[in-house]
Amino acid sequence: MAKPIMVQGTTSNAGKSFLAAALCRIFRQDGHTVAPFKSQNMALNSFITGEGLEMGRAQVMQAEAAGIAPSVKMNPILLKPTNDTGSQVIVGGEVRGTMSARDYFAMKKTLIPDILAAYNSLSADHEILVLEGAGSPAEINLKSDDIVNMGMAKLAKAPVLLCADIDRGGVFASLYGTVALLDPDERAMVKGLIINNFRGDKTILDPGVKMLEDLTGIPVVGVVPHMTVDLDDEDSLTARFGRGGKKAPLDIAVVRLPRISNFTDFNALERLDAVSLRYIASPAELGSPDAVILPGTKNTMDDLRWLRQSGLEAAILKHVSRGGALVGICGGYQMLTDLISDPEGAEAGGEIRGMGLLHGETLFYGEKSRTRVTGVVQGAQGIFAGLNGAAFEGYEIHMGRTTGDIGFASLTRDGASSPDGMAAGSVWGSYVHGIFDKGAFARAFVDCLLKAKGLEGTADVEDWETYKARQYDILADGVRKALDMDQIYRILEEGI
Repeated sequence: MAKPIMVQGTTSNAGKSFLAAALCRIFRQDGHTVAPFKSQNMALNSFITGEGLEMGRAQVMQAEAAGIAPSVKMNPILLKPTNDTGSQVIVGGEVRGTMSARDYFAMKKTLIPDILAAYNSLSADHEILVLEGAGSPAEINLKSDDIVNMGMAKLAKAPVLLCADIDRGGVFASLYGTVALLDPDERAMVKGLIINNFRGDKTILDPGVKMLEDLTGIPVVGVVPHMTVDLDDEDSLTARFGRGGKKAPLDIAVVRLPRISNFTDFNALERLDAVSLRYIASPAELGSPDAVILPGTKNTMDDLRWLRQSGLEAAILKHVSRGGALVGICGGYQMLTDLISDPEGAEAGGEIRGMGLLHGETLFYGEKSRTRVTGVVQGAQGIFAGLNGAAFEGYEIHMGRTTGDIGFASLTRDGASSPDGMAAGSVWGSYVHGIFDKGAFARAFVDCLLKAKGLEGTADVEDWETYKARQYDILADGVRKALDMDQIYRILEEGI
């Protein structure tokens, strides 16, 4: 069975996912077979495996760092919030239903057999498992029913590395306070502390590090510097949303819907030199972009209402009336149709008028579509006519079905061909997530926009996957230098 080690954090967004990915890469570089594991993940960014099962993107990223194919065994429970008090519950890649927070907490311990089955299967096939916690282990109101932090560490008998983000301030209090709130048996499982995202002269930090070690009796096994790496983010705490667009020939605005999901679709575009990509949430922020993108959402109907009430729908329609480009992906594509109906209550229930830019209707069903696809564009129009013939690949994950003048692209799903998406003028929509990840498609898309501005085409661009592989090596190199890896290996060998 594999030797486990677990990364927990004092807060959400403390850097757990990236540190776990770095350890996966380091162990792989050192010749070990390694896999990530997170028993329960709450995020709207998800992924469809080759088997058509759904899992969180953080463990996909970590699997890529480990050099292995993603598997739902790495994330047996995924919670996708549908509103402030409820989530869609996905177990083993399959939807179990939508539950209120109270109902889920009342039943979640019954999922421990599912968690252990996934964990033990992974453990049998690898030398090392890198586990990731969620939020903080010091959430004392939740500890009695915990299955993802110390509760999971106990099930796996995993030593714990506890990290905190110094960029947020109060790092010593955060680490000390978290340790102090743990039960004695839990405290004994914490074998190392990590200060993450440090900028500046480390020698100034050293006296505080020594005092922290004396107070907790736990060694600080590393101070990880702030690093510029470009990898997929897990959730809506991403710093991407707050970034201003860089100076570039093209300005692309992505609408930051309240329940935005799979915004990782646009990371491949963001890194291109010709593209300034920014997230906007009001008409005042829209400006005069070269293209607007409506992304995926966990609740198409409610987010369309928000789009309408915020004034962004009117601003986007005005943009299109002037010949501006508009793209909808998954939920964003559904918004572009004439009518959205939900007779079974899969989302909000009832029906709502769509934006009417693509002539078709979307009907929600209880069953979710989950499949990986390849495709070729064949029905692009207007400034996007140059996309015709461009190949892409990605995955579908949606509750609705859209009918109408379908034919933006020809897809291959599970060996069978079928049409996808619609196009009208310089507006198109598709159900395919990850459509921009292949370099050739991203280049064709950007070239269409550049040509519309009378500018020359771009140089060749790498596939997003090739680019990410280099980013994992950069991440691993920086973390390896910052951590006491000899001590990490001793912790791994000694266990708890």
